[in-house]
Amino acid sequence: ALCSSVGSLNNPNRIANVMKSVLKVDIDQETVANYISYLEESFLFEGSKRYNVKGNKYYESIKKYYAVDIGLRNAKLNFRQQEITHIMENVIYNELRIRGLAVDVGVVESREMRDGKQQYIQYEIDFIANNGTEKHYIQSAFALDTEEKRQQELNSLLKISDSFRKIVIVGNDIAEYTDDNGIRYMGLFQFLLASLQ
Repeated sequence: ALCSSVGSLNNPNRIANVMKSVLKVDIDQETVANYISYLEESFLFEGSKRYNVKGNKYYESIKKYYAVDIGLRNAKLNFRQQEITHIMENVIYNELRIRGLAVDVGVVESREMRDGKQQYIQYEIDFIANNGTEKHYIQSAFALDTEEKRQQELNSLLKISDSFRKIVIVGNDIAEYTDDNGIRYMGLFQFLLASLQ
């Protein structure tokens, strides 16, 4: 289940429910949590906690899990399920960890008027990477081919009011630039070869 859902929010309860409905295997969430911890202790997967930027708190019950070796993940799935967006996100996560950064996945809440009502809307931040003194907010966007997709990726970054670096990494090779909002754009290969400074 973790191989199929790299880069997706997960918790033991959800995985237990999927196993029950799809595989017809009755397993409790505590057993699933134990198996996940074994996979993490074996360095096959890493879990990244979800952090609320404005609330300054972690959501303890939910994480995103990433394969430490994306090749092993692909082999386990017989090279099916090659969603390039999820693989790219996993590659970025692994690179941030290799660079020694602590990596959380984030959410920023915003109170907005929708359908005539005030609502709290949650915007996802792919990665919040920090080393104690520096913090980077990073969005993984394989393509920004439409204005709607571009706005979707930028919404979360534009809702963050602090002055830490904000970066969008795209799948194709682009000339690196910084927009009027101070958001830095770079291609995946540029990110892998360059520093975040």
